[in-house]
Amino acid sequence: MREQVRFAVLGPVSAWRGAVEVDLGPPRQRAVLAVLLLAEGGRVPVDRLVDALWGAAPPASAVGSVRTYVHRLRRALGEDAALIRSVGDAYVVRALPGDLDLADFRELTARAEPVRRAGDLHGAAVHLQDALALWRGPALSGVRGEFAQVRREQLEALRLSALECLLGIRLELGEHAQVVTELAGLVAGHPLDERFREMLMLALYRTGRQSAALETYAEARTLLAEELGVDPAPALQHLYERILRGDGDLLAVRGGVGPATVDRHSATPDAVTPDAVTPNAVTPDAVTPDAVTLDTVTPDAVTPAPSATPQPPSPHRPSRPVPAQLPSDLPGFVGREAQLAQASDLVPEGDAPSATVVIGGTAGVGKTAFAIHWARRIAPRFPDGQLYLNLRGFDPVGAPVPPAQALRTLLEALGVPPRELPEDQDALAARLRTVLTGRRVLILLDNARDAGQIRPLLPGAPGCLVIVTSRNRLGGLVAVDGARPLRLDVLTAREGRDLLLRRLGAERVAAEPEAVREIVELCARLPLALAVAAARAADRTAFPLAALADELAEGHGSLDAFTDADQAADVRAVLSWSYHALSPAAARLFRLLVLHPGPDVSLPAAASLAGLGAAATRSLLAELVHAHLVDEPAPGRYAWHDLLRAYAAELSAGTDGPDEITAARRRMADHYLHSAYAAARLMDLTRDRIVLAEPSPGVHSESHTTPQRAMAWFGTERAVLVAVLKEASAHGFDVHAWQLAWCVEHHFGRQGLWHELGVTLRTALQSADRLGDPTALAHIHRGLAQAESYAKRTGDARAHIERAIELFAKVGDVPALTESHRQLSVVLEVQGDLEGALDHHRQALELLGPDGDGRLRSWILNGLGWYHSLLGRHREALEFCATALELARARDDDYTLGHVLNSIGHARHHLGAHDEAVTAFEEALARFRHVGGVPWAEAHTLASLADSRLALGQPDRARALLAEGVRILERLGHPDAGAMREKLAALTPDGDRAAPSG
Repeated sequence: MREQVRFAVLGPVSAWRGAVEVDLGPPRQRAVLAVLLLAEGGRVPVDRLVDALWGAAPPASAVGSVRTYVHRLRRALGEDAALIRSVGDAYVVRALPGDLDLADFRELTARAEPVRRAGDLHGAAVHLQDALALWRGPALSGVRGEFAQVRREQLEALRLSALECLLGIRLELGEHAQVVTELAGLVAGHPLDERFREMLMLALYRTGRQSAALETYAEARTLLAEELGVDPAPALQHLYERILRGDGDLLAVRGGVGPATVDRHSATPDAVTPDAVTPNAVTPDAVTPDAVTLDTVTPDAVTPAPSATPQPPSPHRPSRPVPAQLPSDLPGFVGREAQLAQASDLVPEGDAPSATVVIGGTAGVGKTAFAIHWARRIAPRFPDGQLYLNLRGFDPVGAPVPPAQALRTLLEALGVPPRELPEDQDALAARLRTVLTGRRVLILLDNARDAGQIRPLLPGAPGCLVIVTSRNRLGGLVAVDGARPLRLDVLTAREGRDLLLRRLGAERVAAEPEAVREIVELCARLPLALAVAAARAADRTAFPLAALADELAEGHGSLDAFTDADQAADVRAVLSWSYHALSPAAARLFRLLVLHPGPDVSLPAAASLAGLGAAATRSLLAELVHAHLVDEPAPGRYAWHDLLRAYAAELSAGTDGPDEITAARRRMADHYLHSAYAAARLMDLTRDRIVLAEPSPGVHSESHTTPQRAMAWFGTERAVLVAVLKEASAHGFDVHAWQLAWCVEHHFGRQGLWHELGVTLRTALQSADRLGDPTALAHIHRGLAQAESYAKRTGDARAHIERAIELFAKVGDVPALTESHRQLSVVLEVQGDLEGALDHHRQALELLGPDGDGRLRSWILNGLGWYHSLLGRHREALEFCATALELARARDDDYTLGHVLNSIGHARHHLGAHDEAVTAFEEALARFRHVGGVPWAEAHTLASLADSRLALGQPDRARALLAEGVRILERLGHPDAGAMREKLAALTPDGDRAAPSG
């Protein structure tokens, strides 16, 4: 009888026949076996084996080498050819439980789940211990390369999930003291993994070591801040708060030893199902066997509940609006039924791992249209949102969207405020994975450049689907990350005919079947080419289709960007006929639009670019939309396919002279500069002004009637403004570049868009340096001082603001100099130089003079009061603040009133007038909440109000105020959150003072 062959990947890749280990040969040969085994019975095409072994640069002999390795493996494993079977151009290894350690591991962990649900915690623990005992070291030991490393990390995540579940069961069995040492080792080995740190805190607390549990949290907070720039997850924060206040409910454990010990009213076998377990469904006391399943345990899967009593979990649904960003479906979409059926089989169900599908094919084959059509068809299966992002991987004008920028865009769409986003790309990717945990979200990433652009955007938790379109093969994403490729070929002849029938009508297509056949073939059956040809024919209803076929045949040539070894895909002739059918004015606009950096353009901006009126431009854009040369994805916003941009760029280079192109670029820069200046003036009425040159003839800057409309315009044009500023600087429009940076500075700063603010100002500084203009340099240095202050880099901020003061003094710009002295005071205050801060406010008041702006005067007077109060001169402080308060009340200026009342409350508190301080602080708080958008000021007012409440003998109210302030600052990632947490810790009830945690 044949001896059984057993395989192992949970350690060194190896095989045994009976008790004898099989020599599997050199590393690449072992790697082939590893890839086949990891497919767990699935087919592995030869090209995927090539990708796994050599990545993006395989040798010419790669396919032959793979076949040689398979032949040698078959010979080493014995005569039984059924072990590695050929299935078409692929191989399969059939490894059942007992044949492969990974399959055994999965079976044992799966057995543990129903046993655990039945209440037999000991039995579940035995299964998990047996599963973990199968590991003989790091998975895939001895196999090198990116594929092996990624799969090694995935397998390690499975091991850690099983270990987490086992430790959770042991905690429920009351083995707190026994697991402390093991948990401490796991925390040391995985310091950024909050799952084990949370269990360690709970184990320490349950063994009477409250201070050690709190120190564990403090260490996590410091480490996460330093390494990732983020705060601990809400689950860890909540557990910390419960331990901090000595929550007795955390000490309760079930301690069940078998089915009879389970309370059937609170935990029935059917009460928790794999589909129902979500991150918000796990109770904090912590990691109970009924709350954590093997399929759903993730680093973020332990989230606190209000009480220690297990609650029936409910599916997670975000309270914020669900994003639904998919573009509209193409009305003329036809065919692709086989590909749609194939794609539908790839959608993850239930708790299946998230899937990535790469839709590939030549340019113009309809990848985006197919992706959108499919995504819209399956959108109801992703109730937590559908996201769309154009990565501009092959944009002929702009650069591909960097992964960090793409991550910010996705996170903002999912409701994360911009000011909470870290700078580091890895931290952004970690935040996206955290936000997606427990959600079913569809993400469509259009026009990707390469796997490196996609990889940071992939979710880590089950249930999500990522659809990627790209002209590149993205073999690395397929081999390393398990993406599933779906290639689109050109349409069949029948589908091409159906497309024309849908666009031109059945009667016209049936009347000229031979002409239709010729058009389909001359368009290479490319959907884009057919759509453009159909638009041409629809515009010429009196012309027979045979005439269009003749024109296409006469002009049939080659579009360089569409050459392909497998097929003729030359659509320049088709595009040229559509272009030549345009009116001269529309053709000119089509060429000039390529100068706009995108991602889309408004009607006024297009009118300015062309130097035409709005009505005329609207008509020309409608002509371009009708000819399928421009799209209107949203009312009044116009975009175009990158292939059309490439064609327009060719035309512009051969048609428009350099003077015309330069004039169009200037009009575009003028449009955005004057539009942004008008918006900036509405949003900050007291800011010093800059002087703009008159716009070029033909420019139509946008008007804004209210600050709210101005803010909305900034939000809509945000990406365009950054791109236009870069374009202006790159093409020598240096004045436009620095002045546009001045315009966007206030909006970006107020919205917490620190990254965009830094990018625009650093670009503007290059332009200002080239100009050598002291006024330009002064304004940009002052803006950079603000950006560095936001980032808490006070040394750099001081250097920039001192340079700005020097330059403003040199050019005699008194209003700007006044504001710069006030800004320097803020930097000096943070650095601890209060006398210096007071002195610069005095200088600001002197520069303002008696006739200066009233709002700015109230700000300066309030600053004088504030710094007097910080220096202990509280009565003098109240005198300055009283005048500031009078000026602010006269204007009913909520924002200024909030700050002035805060200063008054501070002085009253330190004079012992605590009731009056409370009154001032409470009105300040109401003012800040009314104006909105200043949560940091609200948090600091809460802390000051807490001090006064405590002085009045109201510790409970003080604690509540501080807790609210801590929540706000932690949500913002504000550096003052640590100090406020320490204040809260010092106010724990019954004198139980927590260890400082800053």
